[in-house]
Amino acid sequence: MPSLRPWPLVLALILLAPTPAAAAPGPSRDPVVPVLERAASPLRTAEPGGDPSDLRPVGRAVGDAAVVGMGEATHGSHEFLTLKDRVFRYLVERRGFRTFALETSWSAGVRLDDYVVHGRGDPERIMREDFQYTYALNPTAENLALVEWMRQYNRRHPRDPVRFMGDDWGYTGPELYDRVTAYVGRVRPDLVARFEELYRGLRPAVPSGEYQKTYLTRPLAERQEMASRTGRARELLESLSPRGGAGREEFAEVLRHATVIDQTATGYGFDFEDPQQVAEAMRWRDEVMADNVVWWHEHTGHRILLAAHNNHVGYDPEDPQVLPRTQGAVLRDRLGSGYVSVGLTFGRGSFKATDPEETRMLTHTVGPPQPGSNEHTLVRVRHDRWVLDLRTAPEAARAWLAEARPTRSVGTAYPGERNWFDTALGRCFDVLIHQDRVREAELLS
Repeated sequence: MPSLRPWPLVLALILLAPTPAAAAPGPSRDPVVPVLERAASPLRTAEPGGDPSDLRPVGRAVGDAAVVGMGEATHGSHEFLTLKDRVFRYLVERRGFRTFALETSWSAGVRLDDYVVHGRGDPERIMREDFQYTYALNPTAENLALVEWMRQYNRRHPRDPVRFMGDDWGYTGPELYDRVTAYVGRVRPDLVARFEELYRGLRPAVPSGEYQKTYLTRPLAERQEMASRTGRARELLESLSPRGGAGREEFAEVLRHATVIDQTATGYGFDFEDPQQVAEAMRWRDEVMADNVVWWHEHTGHRILLAAHNNHVGYDPEDPQVLPRTQGAVLRDRLGSGYVSVGLTFGRGSFKATDPEETRMLTHTVGPPQPGSNEHTLVRVRHDRWVLDLRTAPEAARAWLAEARPTRSVGTAYPGERNWFDTALGRCFDVLIHQDRVREAELLS
């Protein structure tokens, strides 16, 4: 296991390794390939815009789902990001989806949502300020283009806007503390000093990357004491719930901000020198992300496209000793058939990721997939890019999909211990989208 120096968000993603050498794929003799070819639907492009008719199989697979989790085999590949953009636009315009959720901090989501809905702020500046350290692969030209499209859509549809949310807790910006204390100042000004005391030492006064890096330098007992204070603040705010219908929507949003502040402090309160505590922190993180998504769905009534790593949207964790239970599994428990998981795989290409020590952001390139891997078969399907509903695939394909094989997965750092994990695609995902080649994402400079 790599060093436990980074805070818990990184630990779920950095168990990675160099890609083993493999021969280029030749003619296939695998009998499942023609079965997959007949069942798969080709996709025209990964780029947004143009004729969306090839996405109809995606729409059929989504059905009536309230939340669709769309994964990625790497965080830093262009085609994974643009394909999510393309699918989201289709789901908004043809299937009534209204929220894009990203595996990033709740507070960054609040700031970007303000821009998307009201035009407040500069999205590129927001990304530069909030997408640092463990979120350093989020400030991309591809994500910025999606946010700008959402803003343009809302200019055309001001009465039915699309929304942006972040579902994670790794960094909570000062705006959440300000919104909680401002609300308390309006409804119970006598309690403002009490909230300021409970939040003492927590409101960020340094850049987000520095805040994340230095939080774990505090002694464990101090971090846990801080978490106990944020919990008391949340409970105190909850006691101020307005009676009747007036103001309940605003209160619910402020209470969720206080809840996320508490999530952040609680997340930093685990003992990361204890491997069992690390696993519990990973489990807790995915449960919290799922809870934030479900809260958003219930509060807004929106159908949501959730963008995250394959290891978070799928049902089976890549390494149960590190992440015992995934966000996707929690969402399936909470929403049943209202949740659909879409896995994204690739054959070869490039991606952005840091070195193992997370000191430099680099472009990494990998060749053809190793023999015996899932991708070694998937690249032999004659389409360059295709989608398959695994739940309705032919029986011969479902039998192949039910068997665990090495599957490539890259998080924030590369290489690390390994980047191949035994995965049964049919047990982990409802839908699969495969692309033969990818290239690196364009990070904002």
